[in-house]
Amino acid sequence: MKFSHLPWSRNASVYAINVRQYTPQGTLRALEPHLPRLAKMGVGVLWFLPIQPIGRQQRKGRLGSYYSIRDYTAVNPEFGTLADFQRVVRRAHELGMKVLLDWVANHTAWDHPWVHAHPDWYQKDAQGRIHAYTFRATPTSEPEYWSDVVGLDYAAPALWSTMTQAMEFWVREADIDGFRCDVAALVPLEFWKQARTQLQQHKPLFMLAEAHEPHLHAAFDMTYDWDLYDQLKALAQGRADVGALRAWWERRCALYQADDYRMIYTANHDSNSWHGSCAELYGGLGPFKAMATLAALLPGMPLVYGGQEAFFEKRLQFFEKDPIDWKDRSLEDFYQSVLHLHRSHPALAHGAAGGEFAFQDVGNPRVVAFSRRKGRRQVDVAVNASAQTQVWHSPAGQTHRLPPWGCWWQAV
Repeated sequence: MKFSHLPWSRNASVYAINVRQYTPQGTLRALEPHLPRLAKMGVGVLWFLPIQPIGRQQRKGRLGSYYSIRDYTAVNPEFGTLADFQRVVRRAHELGMKVLLDWVANHTAWDHPWVHAHPDWYQKDAQGRIHAYTFRATPTSEPEYWSDVVGLDYAAPALWSTMTQAMEFWVREADIDGFRCDVAALVPLEFWKQARTQLQQHKPLFMLAEAHEPHLHAAFDMTYDWDLYDQLKALAQGRADVGALRAWWERRCALYQADDYRMIYTANHDSNSWHGSCAELYGGLGPFKAMATLAALLPGMPLVYGGQEAFFEKRLQFFEKDPIDWKDRSLEDFYQSVLHLHRSHPALAHGAAGGEFAFQDVGNPRVVAFSRRKGRRQVDVAVNASAQTQVWHSPAGQTHRLPPWGCWWQAV
């Protein structure tokens, strides 16, 4: 069976919050005053990177990785208390926003109590020893050694119920609205299906998988569109033109059903820390804003990584305190305009609820132009994917000029 999408999700956007880096204090209390600003910006869903206590054994850096979890049902004291998180969730709900909590079901910290209490719940090497998790993107890829975590073994039936109960804690105690599930494809699909069935006895939930595999939509509302992320970088760097986006759309239509949500974005916490800042990946504010326009108005649910409204010009350190430089939040008005359009226009709804999508042939491979239409309502978009002024011709025969990296749209 497939789970039904919740009505509020149809026009929502996602905003990822890294509590450690969001404010100089790095706490939930310091974050809370930002919530009205985010609601005004048009954010629909707040995704919190893991807020649980971080493992001490084999810790990376001074503060460690959010994804090395020592206790699934507690709050990292560096961030605050459970009461602090409960208050943030209540305030978000009052402002009309939903809350997702990042969930790490594939591995735990070395010093999680389960390691000693339930060693049979963990993967072991040929000598029967629990070992650092080894990840391969493909069977032939070079291995990555995640030295600060140990992998869980879902061949252990008792793990399923205990992990699900830990997830239930946050739905019951904090009233969250769903989960973003880390490396979801590394955990059995049947676990996710039974977990969601059990969790939804408390309330209807939204589930986001950090994965791209189409079969995961049997348990999840949404998966990552890594393909589009790659094409947007290539466009900004001059390595691709509108043909690359047409090919992306053909691949997506061939692999996914009409009501499978895909999350689209220009950056997330991983890309920022490990691959490059927005300035590095896109080359400057102009090309970044052009690609962010596409990531907001092409079919899919937009993600904004918290801090992008101030335009990331540095890589945030992952294992240390490294606060966002908020500067003047130069892109906040831009995000407010596109997120409110996305939220209010029926043609921009997600999945099968959205309008018909079509690229427009405007006689210029450097101009990405498309329309999204539902009934009598339509949004037309044109983006100059180059550093030179471009001329393009609308389907109605009008000639237009777009400045370098210029963006245009109209909604009726």
